[in-house]
Amino acid sequence: MHRMPTLRVAEDGSGCGAWSCRSGPVLSRRRLLELSGFGLGTIALALLMQEEGLLAHEGENRPLDLRPRSGHFPARANAVVMFVQNGGPSQMELFDPKPELNRLDGKRHSIKVEMFQLGSERNVLLGTPFRFLPCGECGMLLSEVIPHLGSVADELCLVRSMYSEHNNHTEALVLLATGKIFQGRPALGSWISYALGTENQDLPAYVVLRDPAGYNTSGTLLWQSGWLPALYRGTEFSTQGSPVLNLQPAVPQDPAARQADLEFLGRLNERHLRAYGSDSELEVRIRNFELAARMQLAAGAALDLGRETEATRRMYGLDNPTTAGYGTRCLMARRLIELGVRFVQIHPPVGQPWDAHTNVKDENEKICAQTDQPAAALIADLKQRGLLDTTIVLWSGEFGRLPVSQNGMGRDHNRNAFSLLLAGGGFKGGYCHGATDEVGYRSVENRVSVQDLHATILHQLGLDHNRLTYRHHGRDETLTDAVVSKARVVGDLIGGPVMCR
Repeated sequence: MHRMPTLRVAEDGSGCGAWSCRSGPVLSRRRLLELSGFGLGTIALALLMQEEGLLAHEGENRPLDLRPRSGHFPARANAVVMFVQNGGPSQMELFDPKPELNRLDGKRHSIKVEMFQLGSERNVLLGTPFRFLPCGECGMLLSEVIPHLGSVADELCLVRSMYSEHNNHTEALVLLATGKIFQGRPALGSWISYALGTENQDLPAYVVLRDPAGYNTSGTLLWQSGWLPALYRGTEFSTQGSPVLNLQPAVPQDPAARQADLEFLGRLNERHLRAYGSDSELEVRIRNFELAARMQLAAGAALDLGRETEATRRMYGLDNPTTAGYGTRCLMARRLIELGVRFVQIHPPVGQPWDAHTNVKDENEKICAQTDQPAAALIADLKQRGLLDTTIVLWSGEFGRLPVSQNGMGRDHNRNAFSLLLAGGGFKGGYCHGATDEVGYRSVENRVSVQDLHATILHQLGLDHNRLTYRHHGRDETLTDAVVSKARVVGDLIGGPVMCR
């Protein structure tokens, strides 16, 4: 048996002990301290260099500012509007016609579904109460409950083969927003703002438009910057009162005095930055304050919807109390895109408006009545203004619904299949991608993961999802974490060649 060498202390000529090994040469204590000291010093130096951002690594963090910059290759799009339809829109009520499901309505089925519900209704299939009609020149089959989206069918890229990783709202919504089910990671809009900056230096790169009545499930988790600098976090704009929250002083001030205060604060910031020039977080905070000061002058005029024509306001449904709230957010989104904002995120009414547990007919009719016209108006308006070609529109919930009934007339959550819409930005119009099984329970053909979706959106913006990195805790983080998720660009959804490697 091989024996490990043993160490012993020996005396050298100076009277100092030394380490020796029966199978090797003697190592003096002086030499040991010299070697180990250099080793510890190297470790400490590497740690300090990493903290200062001076350590070379494969990925390089992008500048901490919002100046516009280019991607990795020529882009088809330069902006994104993301409709977050939280609650889980039902694919078989809206986008994915299932004649077999209707034929088997009320019958038990042998599928083994993942579900929360228990009881006598388990696996009793529920047909849809809505008809599907051919829409546009492409003949896309869409539900009668979304006639306005049907009117822009030729602009839509309908993905019927999406799947998620979780059946809970928060985890699935966080996945849709950030690429993983775990909280604390940057949202898609934050990654895009970090990568590309924004064309308008007087407005944030990433704007969130939610219902002023309150938050939806998961709230600010859906527009966080995570460990990216706070500069890239979504900024909430309001559709009631002052558009930018906490921007105007509570007590009115004389404009000249206010300007003098801002100039004085600017001089103090510059002085502080000169004293602590190596503090990147300080520089980011100063830029945020400067952006806030510019927004005080620019945001009010930019978001004044009173400047829109009556025809445009009617187009978005602002003349109808049912559609006015959501329509205002959609019209505001168009103005922001027009002004060069990079990423706009639109949220539906508060709560879980697409969460049709009780009655798929009544609940879908209610939320579609609020959102269908404004969403379609935004797509049509972007097109008529020449902005749709360079703007990606994403309409998606966090998961779909089960084909079996819950409470007799409702549906429970289903992570195995859902549908979403894409428009503009080089995505194929009038195109349907993928398929689910005969009753709509599972995506089975040309399946698309949430990470695949993110990779494809980044690609259209000129970004390679594998090369867009941020060094965090010694690791080059990416939105898709492609090594784990095996994310890929879905070339069938887009026109032209896939350009990333």
